[in-house]
Amino acid sequence: MDDTDRAVLAALRDDAAQSYAVLGARVGLSAAAAHERVRKLRERGVIRRTTVEIDPVALGLAVLAFVLVDSSAWVGSPETADALRALPAVEEAHIVAGTASLLLKVRTADTRALQAVLKDVHDIAGVSGTNAIVVLETCFERTPDPR
Repeated sequence: MDDTDRAVLAALRDDAAQSYAVLGARVGLSAAAAHERVRKLRERGVIRRTTVEIDPVALGLAVLAFVLVDSSAWVGSPETADALRALPAVEEAHIVAGTASLLLKVRTADTRALQAVLKDVHDIAGVSGTNAIVVLETCFERTPDPR
């Protein structure tokens, strides 16, 4: 990956919907060259997907929690991942080192809905407990800086 690739990624991070002509102008390439760079970055898996950032509060999902999951058995299996993926409120799931086995990012409408998600997580095979950390305010969020 060279500096131009990094500049393309930084520009796309700011606005993934911009035209190739605008992208190219921002990074010193023609529209065709910018398109080719993006195509190659996708082929190599550097760009995994193009998406839109949605305000969760606008969708009625005002509660954000990070949930540490304790286990009595290995929970790094595809079955566990599938069970977690089936819960729409679970935005992310990470196998972690430390006292917990998993770290989940969960968004719900309210604490009652969060409690229901925690019950659903607890019902997954191998899960022995959960510890929810409710976010009061988000200072900032960001995606990786390609520079």
